[in-house]
Amino acid sequence: MPSPAQIPVAWRHAALCFAAMAAVGCASQLQSSDSIFGLITPYRIDIVQGNVVTKEQLERIKPGVSRAQVRDALGSPLLTDIFHANRWDYVFTLRRPGAEPQRRSLVLLFDGEVLKSIEAPALPGEAEFVAAISSHSAQGPVPALELTEAQRKALPAPPKAAAVAAEAASAPRRSYPPLEP
Repeated sequence: MPSPAQIPVAWRHAALCFAAMAAVGCASQLQSSDSIFGLITPYRIDIVQGNVVTKEQLERIKPGVSRAQVRDALGSPLLTDIFHANRWDYVFTLRRPGAEPQRRSLVLLFDGEVLKSIEAPALPGEAEFVAAISSHSAQGPVPALELTEAQRKALPAPPKAAAVAAEAASAPRRSYPPLEP
């Protein structure tokens, strides 16, 4: 085998370029599919930002209510701008692995301290929202938490109290060191 000094410089440069291209190819594979060759997928956390505003919450406010009433019904806005003091933005985003990202944006415009208008898309109700983010439906049906009468009868009978006491009496006595000298 030739020593590194005997290998031509062109061959060393070619090997270095090949290694660099292989590393770049692996990096692009990771970015495109979020897994290493389809076998290992890194853990991704759920990212929730902003205020969840449901149809029921939005029905509680109407033009003409005060800023305090809006804050009580919807919570603090995610965005308030000092240059647009009469505009409150409620933005909600949810990104979870394996699901489509959700994004909703509401814009409330005020005239002084009174709500003037609401710009909002069609919002889901509370039950619809919970069903959309629930991961329990993907796991299948919920198992029964109680035995049926037939399953109870099929269980073995508990040991008699006398048998348990006799077994405890026949067990060797253990002596433990004293707790204090």
